[in-house]
Amino acid sequence: MVDQAQRGDLGLAAIGARPIPEFDGVHEVWPRGERLAAVRRAAAEYKERFAAQGQVTAVRSVDIAAAPYPVDYAFHGAVSVPTLPLISMINRMLVVQYDDWDGTPRTLVFEPTVPDGSAEAPFYRNLRKLTRRVPGGRLAEKTVLKYYNEPGDVLAKVGLTADDIDFCTFDHLHVQDPRMILGSTQVIEGEAAPRRPLFGGARMLVHSRELATLRSLHPMQWAWYVEGGLGGVDPEKFVTFDGDIELGPGIALLWTPGHTDGNHSLVVNTPDGVWVSSENGISLDNWQPELSRIPGVRRYHEKFGREICPNANTLEDSLDQYDSMVKEKTLADRSKRDPRWLQILPSTELAPWKRFWPVVPTFAHGGIAYGEIRAARG
Repeated sequence: MVDQAQRGDLGLAAIGARPIPEFDGVHEVWPRGERLAAVRRAAAEYKERFAAQGQVTAVRSVDIAAAPYPVDYAFHGAVSVPTLPLISMINRMLVVQYDDWDGTPRTLVFEPTVPDGSAEAPFYRNLRKLTRRVPGGRLAEKTVLKYYNEPGDVLAKVGLTADDIDFCTFDHLHVQDPRMILGSTQVIEGEAAPRRPLFGGARMLVHSRELATLRSLHPMQWAWYVEGGLGGVDPEKFVTFDGDIELGPGIALLWTPGHTDGNHSLVVNTPDGVWVSSENGISLDNWQPELSRIPGVRRYHEKFGREICPNANTLEDSLDQYDSMVKEKTLADRSKRDPRWLQILPSTELAPWKRFWPVVPTFAHGGIAYGEIRAARG
């Protein structure tokens, strides 16, 4: 008889992936102080093995869109100066090419956000209604919104077609509409025909807890998810996993719960070392508050004795999110541009626009590019 863990391992084997044993059991350690220590030790142990296994073939980031976000959420209420209630954060999509554990060339897209879908999450739908009711609201809306590229257009920019993509994934499914990525047999309200898949036959890698959340939302989660986002989507389009997995040499998806139950972070090894990407923070100031020049963020670190300042728009489990950000910090290498800073690339990053000063990133990588993205590999 095959148990649930074995079934999961068999599913990973089918896509050339495998589980990561170093993190087995760390999220069950009690009490919580000992759990944090266990997470840190496991991350340090895994990093040594991960870095020795090899690098991805190529990775490229491309900006998609800038959207508004409350300052209070961005830094857990730490910002201490009067400022606009909203800042903007820029979503970026990463294209990663790698060989899986069977030696098969693969192409993964990370964070292929479709802005039209995100706009229908209740938080953004309600914010849009509010801003358009007040005098000057439409003008204010223009100061926080900017569109750069649609995910499908990004492929053309890097020389790929939809059929070149094997997998897509998001660190979590806040404000994501899977129908717009994977296609649907149902017609989305306001549209004339069912959506076709954005990336051909690509499948979505998703933590089992994150997919389950979207299927059955709690009221405390409701504002950030697109209800009906699974309508008409072929269940076979999803590849679910539990815990931490590595897709091939130089690429892993680490379970980083807290911001959401099924949150996971992308980790890639490059010629400059290890990079981590997630939305546990929206700037390096979140992971390294001791270096922050954003008023109040360093004081938050000093006052509470915390080594991180979380992106806190949800209340699912702040202790888990703390541990997860420490896990990310332990995996990431130091920047070659400025070794004080870690190679953490927020999947949505605080916009460095003067209009939001002094709530601008103290330091920003601005994207990454390694190797040459190639079509029809193999």
